[in-house]
Parts: sequence; structure tokens; C-alpha cells
Amino acid sequence: MVEPESLMDDYLPIVVLLVLGVVFAALSLTASSLLSPRRRPTSAKLAPYECGIVPDRDPPQRFPVRFYLVAMIFIIFDIEIIFLYPWAVVFRQLGNFGLIEILVFAAVVFISFMYLVSNGALDWGPAKRLRPALGTRTTESTITRVSAGPGSSSHEAA
Repeated sequence: MVEPESLMDDYLPIVVLLVLGVVFAALSLTASSLLSPRRRPTSAKLAPYECGIVPDRDPPQRFPVRFYLVAMIFIIFDIEIIFLYPWAVVFRQLGNFGLIEILVFAAVVFISFMYLVSNGALDWGPAKRLRPALGTRTTESTITRVSAGPGSSSHEAA
């Protein structure tokens, strides 16, 4: 039978570490609220700053979702490689179970890859839109198009 004192001795380091973690978190939050400035930041503080160069224009745009989808693909294949190496080392010992396990894992990775590809993860650049051919431009066709007004095509006005 296990004595209660030895059971407590086993869990004492875990309890001490938990208490220290909670105390550290509480002290950090308290110190940041007491030591932080009370004033609102000025426009100079809110402005972007990079290496001492004052930006003269806004950033062009936010990162597109495709950027993050490619990052997800990279992470998925990293995890697959990390999993495949130890599996390859001991696959003879795993037998049929190991083969089925790796096939299920590869199927899950492939399905996630197909999901990302179907969402356009590998389609880079703006979508190209083809304009309908206008035919030869003459003075008469231009006047006809302009007189039709905005939003109407040259075929409707003719």
C-alpha cells in the first residue's frame, strides 16, 4: 500500500510549479498595469516606423489569404516528414498496423492538400479577365459606344 506522504511527495514539485506559474502571471499583469503610461499615444507613436525611415505612403495592401494557405501547406508537409522518418526506421516492426496507420495519415494529408488547392492556395497573381473583342475602331463605332452611355455595351447601341 502506498503511504499518503510519499504520494504527496510525488506531486509536490508539480503543485509548486503550478503555484509559481500563477504567481508569476499575476505579478506580471499587476506590474504592467501599474507601470504602464496613462496617456494616450500621440500620432507619432501610432505611425509606422522602420529603421529610421519615415514612410511616405501606406502599405500597398494586406497579405492575401493565399499567403497563409501556402504557409499551411508548408506546415502540413513538415509534419508529414517529421512523422515519416521514425515510421520508416521501425516500419518492419509495426507490420500491417503500421502500414494502415501511414496510409490513413497520408490520406488525411492528401485531403488537406486538395482542400487548400481547391481554395486557390497555389493560384498566384490577380485573376486575368479577358475583354470581349471590340472589332475595328472607327469614329462611328466610338460615337455609338459613347452615346449609349456607361454600362451598356457597343452591341446594344448598334
